[in-house]
Amino acid sequence: MGTGAGFWPSEPAQSALEILQIAGLSPEDLCPENQAEAQASELQPSTQKMPSTEESDMSQTKPLIIDVHGHYTTAPKALEDWRNRQIAGIKDPSISPKVSELKISDDELRETIETNQLAKMKERGSDITIFSPRASFMAHHIGDFNVSSTWAAICNELCYRVAQLFPDHFVPAAMLPQSPGVDPATCIPELVKCVEQYGNVGINLNPDPSGGHWTSPPLSDKAWYPIYEKMVEYDIPAMIHVSTSCNSCFHTTGAHYLNADTTAFMQCLTSDLFKDFPTLKFLIPHGGGAVPYHWGRFRGLAQELKKPLLSEHLLNNIFFDTCVYHQPGIDLLTKVIPVKNILFASEMIGAVRGIDPETGHYFDDTKRYVQATANLNDQERYMVFEGNARRVFKRLDDQLTAKGQ
Repeated sequence: MGTGAGFWPSEPAQSALEILQIAGLSPEDLCPENQAEAQASELQPSTQKMPSTEESDMSQTKPLIIDVHGHYTTAPKALEDWRNRQIAGIKDPSISPKVSELKISDDELRETIETNQLAKMKERGSDITIFSPRASFMAHHIGDFNVSSTWAAICNELCYRVAQLFPDHFVPAAMLPQSPGVDPATCIPELVKCVEQYGNVGINLNPDPSGGHWTSPPLSDKAWYPIYEKMVEYDIPAMIHVSTSCNSCFHTTGAHYLNADTTAFMQCLTSDLFKDFPTLKFLIPHGGGAVPYHWGRFRGLAQELKKPLLSEHLLNNIFFDTCVYHQPGIDLLTKVIPVKNILFASEMIGAVRGIDPETGHYFDDTKRYVQATANLNDQERYMVFEGNARRVFKRLDDQLTAKGQ
């Protein structure tokens, strides 16, 4: 990773009012303490764990706003043109493009970032984005492993280059060269390269490379174990993220993504995966799909299956992001899911790019929802915005610490 100036200098402890001002909050944003009514049950999980002393100390300085879910959705058009030629070459190899034919300059990368993601980050007040290739463009169902391997390498290199050009704002995460019916272990060389050479802090793992037909074994199957072993070795999490749906029953971003989020959680619930990998970490995006809304159902199913409480069975390993595009959704997420399991994210310039006519703000401006919810106090907001990301993405924390942040 490139080096650069830190986002925030180290500062002494602030007063309570200064902390609120730093976080963009007012006293009215904070919910009153109500510990007497808090119950140690999974229906009120946000009260189950108080932040550690270290987290409390760190929350007294100006927080970083770390967005753990960003994709390069604005890449230069040359990338899409090259991909279309690659796809055409599957049927006619004589027209397959060479990797060397893809020419994208640093200036082109700068322009696509400065006028899009970085502009929005500055406008909305976020600092760092964990940046991976465009999810819908992964399209693992197209071609064979060689097609996916070449495509993944190109996309991962572009995200690495963006991170090198903007080292204070973007940190890369990798897509894997998955392909339906192909041993997931074939993805390991790309994973190793991205971590060791590009400084990637996480990966995106597609539980359904078939694109909506679900032909792969569940995430608990031992076929995935070689990937998990490398994740544990490198101490990196996986965002469980599908790609384009080629099943007409499932709209890609409105159905397939959310179905997959829910399915991944249930696959873990019905298994004992985390007994085999007690330090494995999964980030389930889009607020966890249907999981928080149906938390009672999942608790009940776990009970019927004679599994431990979800707090023991899954919540040391599974985390959720805040890519939920309305205030009631974030309110539900932060009420049901323990705060230690929630990481700030927006997936901005993604599936939902418009302005909400009810609020006058962009749907994907999720920082507003996190700031406005009455379910979090200022210390818990620090955990969502920064603390939890640094704990789950340990390599990110190491990089920031090395910069003095």
